Amino acid sequence: MKTQKQYFELGLTMVLAILGVAGCAGHENRVQGALEALDHGAPARAIQGLNAELGVRRTEDLPALRKDNALLLLDRGTVLLSLGKHDRAARDMGLADKGLDVLDLSRTSKHDLGRYLFTDDAGPYRAPGHEKLLLNTLNMVNYLALGDLSGARVEARRLAVMQSYLDRRNATTKLVGVGSYLAGFTFEQSGRRDEALLYYEEALKSSSYDSLVEPLQSLTHGETKLPKIAEMLESITEEPVQDEANTGEMVVIIGYGRVAQKVPVRMPVGQALQLVGGLMSTEDRTQAESLAARGLVTWVNYPALGPRRRNYEKPAFVMDGQEQALEEPLDVDGEMRREWKEQQSTIVLAALTRLVARTATGYAVQEGTSAAMVAGSSSQSNSSSSDQNVANGLGLLLGLATTATMSAVDTPDTRSWSTLPARITVGRIRVPAGEHTVTLKARGLKRTQQVHVDAGGWAFVPMFVLR
Repeated sequence: MKTQKQYFELGLTMVLAILGVAGCAGHENRVQGALEALDHGAPARAIQGLNAELGVRRTEDLPALRKDNALLLLDRGTVLLSLGKHDRAARDMGLADKGLDVLDLSRTSKHDLGRYLFTDDAGPYRAPGHEKLLLNTLNMVNYLALGDLSGARVEARRLAVMQSYLDRRNATTKLVGVGSYLAGFTFEQSGRRDEALLYYEEALKSSSYDSLVEPLQSLTHGETKLPKIAEMLESITEEPVQDEANTGEMVVIIGYGRVAQKVPVRMPVGQALQLVGGLMSTEDRTQAESLAARGLVTWVNYPALGPRRRNYEKPAFVMDGQEQALEEPLDVDGEMRREWKEQQSTIVLAALTRLVARTATGYAVQEGTSAAMVAGSSSQSNSSSSDQNVANGLGLLLGLATTATMSAVDTPDTRSWSTLPARITVGRIRVPAGEHTVTLKARGLKRTQQVHVDAGGWAFVPMFVLR
C-alpha cells in the first residue's frame, strides 16, 4: 500500500505531466508555416507544409478524415485553386465538405452554440455557416474553371440548401451573394432559365450587380415577377444589343488577400463578468464572483479574430488592352467580423462558465482529498501534524491536477478556414467570338493568358492571390 509520501510524489507527477499537455500549441500554429509561405508568394511551399500536417507526401494523396484533416484539406484546396489546379482543388473541397459538421445556429440553443464552437479544440470541428457557403461557392469556381456545368450545379444546389438552413435561423449574410451569382450563371449556361433567375434574385438581395442588367434583360425580356430583378430592370429603357451568333460571355472572378486568423486572447475575469455577468444565472455569477474574490480565477481565455489586413488596392480586369468593370468587392473578412461581433458575448460567456466550473471542481477535489486523508490519519494511532500537512499538500496537488486536466482539454478553439480570400469580386462582359488576351491584377501579381470564347458560348477565368 502506498504511503502518503508516495501519493504526494504521484500527485506531483500528475500535475507536471498534465501541465505539459496544457502547453500544446493550438490550431493556429499548425497552419502558421503555410500562411507565411503564402505571404512570401510561395504557394507550392504552403502546400508542402499542409501535406506534412495532413500526414501525406504528395498533393495527389488524400488523408483519412480524422481530427482536423477536413479543415486542413480546405486550406490545401484553396491554395490549389490559386495555382489553377482545379481538378485537385475540387477533389479536396468535396472530400472536406463530407467531413465537416455544421454549427447549430438555432436561436433556442445559444449555450449550445458556445459549447460547440468554443469549448475546446479537441472535439470535432463544426464549421460556421459562412464557411459552408464559401466552400460551395469556391468549389463552383473550380467546376466552372474546368467547364463542368454538372459539377457546378451540384455545388449550387448545396449552396441553396445551406442558404435555406441559415434563412430559417434568421442568420442573414452577404456572403451568399457571389455564390448565388455564380449559381445563376451556371444554370443560365445550362439552359435552365427559371432556376437561373431564382439564383440571380438571391444574388441581388445581397448586392446590386450591374453586370447582370443585360443578361437579365435577355432572360426575362423585361417581364418578371421576381421583385429584385424587376426593380433592377424597371429603370432600364434600352434593349440589349446582342449578336449571340457571333459573341459569347466571359466571366472573371478575383479573390485576394486572406481573412484574419483566429488567435487566443485573455480577458480579466472582472471585465468578463461586466460583459456577460447579466447573462449568467444568479448561482453561476455568485460562484464566479466568489472564486474571483479568493484569487482562484483571474483570466478568461477565449478565441478572437486577429488583426485585419489593410491596404487592399483595387484589382483590375483588362481584355485586349481595355480595362473592364469589376463589381464592388465582397468584403469576406468584414462580414466575418460582423458575425463574430454578434457572437462575442456568447463566446466569452462559454469560456467564463467553463473556467468557473473547472476551478470549482478542482477546489472541491482539493478539499475532499484533504478531508479524507485527515480522517484516515485520525483513525491511526501514529497520526501526527505532519500527516495533516501531507494530506493538505496532496489535496492541493490533486486539486491542481483536476484543474490542469480540464484546462488541458479546454484550450481556446482557434480553428478556422485560414486560407479564405479576404475579398472577392466578379466581372462579366459579352465579347466577340474568338481569342482574347486577358490580364488580371491583384495584390501586386499580374497574370496574362489567352482565352478562347466560342460563338454562343462562355469562358470563365478565375484568379486567387492568397496574400
